Amino acid sequence: MSTTTTPAATVEVTAKDCNDNGTVFCPNPKMPLWSSHPKVFIDLTHDGQGQCPYCGTAYKLKAGEVLSAGH
Repeated sequence: MSTTTTPAATVEVTAKDCNDNGTVFCPNPKMPLWSSHPKVFIDLTHDGQGQCPYCGTAYKLKAGEVLSAGH
């Protein structure tokens, strides 16, 4: 028996898309309602990328984007 899985999406974000603390949330506003799960915040401050533990969607900063130092 083989199982076919659809690879999770990768969403490229800009620094403006991030919250002040360098996070984005998932599900994001462009996702259809049927794929909703509890809102989680994905931290992009360490290496510019992160992954949702629920749906596997990967979020990464677009090339050349830099997060601000904070408050």
